[in-house]
Amino acid sequence: MKRVFASLIVSLGMVFAAGVATSTAYADTPAAAAVQAGATGAAPAAPAASAQAAASAAAPAAAPAPVPNKGDTAWMTVSTLLVLLMTVPGLALFYGGLVRSKNMLSILMQVFVVTCAVYVLWAIYGYSLSFTAGNPFIGSFDKLFFKGMTPDSIAATFSKGVVIPDFTFAAFQATFAAITCTLIIGSFAERVKFSAVVLFCVLWFTFSYLPIAHMVWYWDGPDAITDAASLDVVTANAGLLWAKGALDFAGGTVVHINAAIAGLVGSFVIGKRIGYGRESMAPHNLTLTMVGASLLWVGWFGFNAGSNLEANGMAALAFMNTMLATAAAALSWTAAEGLLKGKASMLGAASGAVAGLVAITPACGFVGPMGSIIIGLLAGVCCLWGVTGLKHMLGADDSLDVFGVHGVGGILGALLTGVFAAPSLGGVGIYDYVANAAAAEYSISGQVWIQLQAVVVTLVWSGVVSYICYKIVDSLIGLRVTEEEEREGLDISSHGETAYTR
Repeated sequence: MKRVFASLIVSLGMVFAAGVATSTAYADTPAAAAVQAGATGAAPAAPAASAQAAASAAAPAAAPAPVPNKGDTAWMTVSTLLVLLMTVPGLALFYGGLVRSKNMLSILMQVFVVTCAVYVLWAIYGYSLSFTAGNPFIGSFDKLFFKGMTPDSIAATFSKGVVIPDFTFAAFQATFAAITCTLIIGSFAERVKFSAVVLFCVLWFTFSYLPIAHMVWYWDGPDAITDAASLDVVTANAGLLWAKGALDFAGGTVVHINAAIAGLVGSFVIGKRIGYGRESMAPHNLTLTMVGASLLWVGWFGFNAGSNLEANGMAALAFMNTMLATAAAALSWTAAEGLLKGKASMLGAASGAVAGLVAITPACGFVGPMGSIIIGLLAGVCCLWGVTGLKHMLGADDSLDVFGVHGVGGILGALLTGVFAAPSLGGVGIYDYVANAAAAEYSISGQVWIQLQAVVVTLVWSGVVSYICYKIVDSLIGLRVTEEEEREGLDISSHGETAYTR
């Protein structure tokens, strides 16, 4: 364990050093900058009092600082709780039911502890590196340890003059970071040391999740855009992929593709489970998997609709699209499975629902309801192929089909966002903050090309970082348990307990 802590210290030190070197003096949000600027005035000298008074009378009164709306704040608090529900117990039970009974507690433990670790790291440096101005790839340490944040601190939304508490936004984004890291666990389930899982997730969170989140989601906020010149400044300060114009409403690239490729790389680096392809490795409790999938669906409304950051019509659109795409994907997977295998399974229906949730995530606030149904129908069929045909082609033991569902579904959703966001196909298009209206023109081919670039950047970045992190962990403490421990089951060998009496 000493080597684990030593490696953590070295890794965090590298990140801190890089962040300090790239930090800038930009304000975190336009609203925060306005508040700071308004506090710099000084009393005039006595001889100039009358002239100063006359100038003050002629000048318009300064606009008051925006105040969070209680309805928006309440909605975002509920959304944060819903995303937490997705992770524990939702994802934990979904994964727990899919593994063999001797490994159920180990997967629950991994999801639970990694979630806790990410929440703490998010407060220490994760939020700062993701959502402060720095460079196109990573933020700064301006909010290290939540520095400068108080109950009165505010964060921008997607509407000018509308803000939410900074702590609310930070908590909401923390839940995204946690579920992304825990998604990876499904790819190498049933064969990795507990300490290795935690160490890998800490390293990957630092060097893959935080940069991708910054690249896709960081910008100065809508209030900073008043004309073409200010738009250029905002674009220059933004994350790499945001500046390119990539659309990702709730995490198709940041969450699903990012985690999926990390899991796939892990399944290759770690190797197959003992007996894979020769012994039965069927799920031990599909009832728990169904419960977990249902909790994921419920929580995903906070995940997607909450990403609007406001309780308005756009949140309602994201909510409706999440409902429709999920239902359509479950139906298409069920139908395709019935046609191919002669029987439709409950596991297939649950997996189809998750596939629909994944695919609609980047698109939910940009496409119309009919577009969401089409995305869901395609996701069900494509992800079924992902966990059967593609998995066989790759030859990897992706234990719980993380890449087949989250990778394939995330890539499909990201690309189709560029198609169905078009106003001509029922989408909302791209908002022009200079004109304060939807952009007059929309190019489907142009936007799909931008979406493809975002997909490729995420795949390459996460793939390379993941490989390096696995190798670091393997060299420090080893990745796999012994053959004897794997055969006995990780519940007993790693945690000394079992979910069932013998």
